[in-house]
Amino acid sequence: MEKNISMSRPELLQVADTLARDKGIDREEVLQAIEQAIQKAGRLKYGADQDIRAHIDRKNGEIILRQYLEVVEVLENESTQLTLKEARRKKPDAEIGEFLTSDLPPIDFGRIAAQTAKQVMTQKVRDAERLVQFNEYKGKVGQIINGTVKRIEMGNVIVDLGKTEAYLRRDELIGRETFRINDRIRAYIMDVRQEIKGPQIFLSRSHPEFLARLFTAEVPEIYDGIISIKAVARDPGSRAKIAVQSKDNMIDPVGACVGVRGSRVQAVVNELQGEKIDIIEWSNDPAVFIVNALAPAEVSKVVLDAEQNRIEVVVPSDQLSLAIGRKGQNVKLASQLTGWHIDIMTEADESERRQAELKSKTELFISALDVDDVIAHLLVTEGFNTIEEVAYVVKEDLLDIEGFDEDVANELQNRAKTYLSKRDKGIENKLDNMGVSKEIAALPHLNLEIALKLAEAGIKDLDDVGDLAADELIELIGDDSITLEQASEAIMKVREDWFDKK
Repeated sequence: MEKNISMSRPELLQVADTLARDKGIDREEVLQAIEQAIQKAGRLKYGADQDIRAHIDRKNGEIILRQYLEVVEVLENESTQLTLKEARRKKPDAEIGEFLTSDLPPIDFGRIAAQTAKQVMTQKVRDAERLVQFNEYKGKVGQIINGTVKRIEMGNVIVDLGKTEAYLRRDELIGRETFRINDRIRAYIMDVRQEIKGPQIFLSRSHPEFLARLFTAEVPEIYDGIISIKAVARDPGSRAKIAVQSKDNMIDPVGACVGVRGSRVQAVVNELQGEKIDIIEWSNDPAVFIVNALAPAEVSKVVLDAEQNRIEVVVPSDQLSLAIGRKGQNVKLASQLTGWHIDIMTEADESERRQAELKSKTELFISALDVDDVIAHLLVTEGFNTIEEVAYVVKEDLLDIEGFDEDVANELQNRAKTYLSKRDKGIENKLDNMGVSKEIAALPHLNLEIALKLAEAGIKDLDDVGDLAADELIELIGDDSITLEQASEAIMKVREDWFDKK
């Protein structure tokens, strides 16, 4: 082995310290970058295929350059390997897999070598600097940041954040707002991605959370956690709704967000280019929350359907346009805010529909049970909607109807069961004639009536059902007899059987 030959470069440590301080990156990363630069230059001098490695002593800045040769059983690369026999000439106890090193003399950095080393070091330092920036801004996702418009490209705004740039796409701007170079700008950090050219920071001014963060900055009670923002819905630049809740019963959450003479909400409105903001008190009761969300419209009645996640809202005729809003904006924002699908109708429409449903159900009971309109009407007004309910309800529920005794209850249930038996037999015959598998009716939440509807739509066996999406199944059924979740369960049952057979 040659005597250790090295170059003393204590000034390298000073360079590393200065770069680390100026660029805001770790000193070790700078030293590793310098080592790679020296290593690159060494390979240019001694051969690019050589395994040459550089090391800088972290205490005194001494540079050591070494060539590494791996001890192998079968020689494949003479530049980086040597056989065990050759290795033991240099080191008697050498073993397979071991590396033998040879110290190399100091490098006289020529113009090309020096330029290459500088390029490598510059690139490595830049990469480390980008990583620092990525980690810094990744931790700021969800925050508001201030910057200056640096340039505008095809309607997209490039924002100068000081250390780096951020990207505000045209579709993340508010309405028709425009900016000019050097304008000050506030935006929400929506995403930060590490890409080849460095960290890419994406901003937004139309994101719902931008509105929430602006209120957090303007309302001390929100910042302190006394008032919480439960939901936000926006039509950027036009209108927004924000639901708030107070943990302190003594503090009105809506009033706190509005501020004295509207000062707090007005500051947010000004930042959002005049966007109108409805501040709504949040409630655990979905019906109350939805009524609040439809403000300023007045609501007469609501009917919830939790399974379908829908709510029917009845309003006076003179409130209909206000509840729906211009181009459906009010009801759309209320729906986004609450997470419920909202159907709005007037009191007159609701009364007309109720009468139509009453008539339809009454006629069904008259026809199927062979009863007069008085008994049929009583069944409907007591909440019976289907023949199945009459057939299989607990008898006491029928006895609770005024004027019904045990004989009447028994007779009604017998007639209902007879009707259902004849109906099902007729459906089964139809399915047989159509060549449809009755296994469809045995799937969770499905029945013979649904199987017939599916057959008429061309769905005739279990594989046909398994190929459907849940929303497609509901559309083919054509009513609200099953929910989206129940449709998914039926389809998944078919697919589970597929896997079991395999």
